[in-house]
Amino acid sequence: MRLGHALWERLRVEPGQQPGLASRQTSGSQLLGNKAADRDLDDFTAELAVAQERLYSTDSRSLLIVLQGLDAAGKDGTIKHVMSGMNPQACVVTSFKEPSKEELAHDFLWRAAIRLPPSGYIGIFNRSYYEDVLVVRVHPDRLASRPDSTGEPPNDTFWRRRHDDINAFERHLDRNGTQVVKFFLHLSKEEQRRRLLDRLDDPTKNWKFSPSDLAERSFWSDYQAVYEEVLTATSTKWAPWFVIPADDKHVARALVAWVIVRRIESMALPSQPLAPETESAIEAARARLLAE
Repeated sequence: MRLGHALWERLRVEPGQQPGLASRQTSGSQLLGNKAADRDLDDFTAELAVAQERLYSTDSRSLLIVLQGLDAAGKDGTIKHVMSGMNPQACVVTSFKEPSKEELAHDFLWRAAIRLPPSGYIGIFNRSYYEDVLVVRVHPDRLASRPDSTGEPPNDTFWRRRHDDINAFERHLDRNGTQVVKFFLHLSKEEQRRRLLDRLDDPTKNWKFSPSDLAERSFWSDYQAVYEEVLTATSTKWAPWFVIPADDKHVARALVAWVIVRRIESMALPSQPLAPETESAIEAARARLLAE
């Protein structure tokens, strides 16, 4: 199924415009039913496999996928289901946790820069350098060990400079062959509550639960406000944000897969021409095998 341009524009945060998270639907049921979403996901993952192979074979561009969202928004499940048909040899997934001592000794973009996908690859950031304008914005005390910290409480100028740094970083990536696409999995507070309870009630999911999940949930309003500001400041033509309604997992996964396929298609990757000597070698090899 080919979803329409109107939906693309509905999901994308227009550069310079606010995403309006408070008024956006977190349920995608009005966009796709679960059965339709499952069918579309199968179609899109098949298309993604073909697109990835072309990206890998041309070895001229790369794609960076950034996944952000609050706890239980479905980041892990999205990676598992959307990327299920891709060649793992040409895909690199990085999950960003609390910064290590080594990472804290560098600027906030360093740990992301060293994990960027090489040419021909798809890189997936499960959380990302955006944590340094999200989590630390809600918890500014965590800035204390950063080399860019003056020891004074960060002000609006501090955060605006970080947004500028991110935009410049992503612009640099785009100019040098790495296209960036960013997803915010937009979850409702009630759906998060249900999913966290599911983690507690299902023994097979207990490992997913962390006491910090509840601690961070108490800052729900703060995170919504910060995401509103960050998406407004950092959705650009070269690295757009897409707000994905995440209450319905099936729909969210189908929409993410669809956007990724479209982003790769927009690269207009050329067919890899064969050198004359390679064509001759292929014909010679074919003749030899047929003669056996």
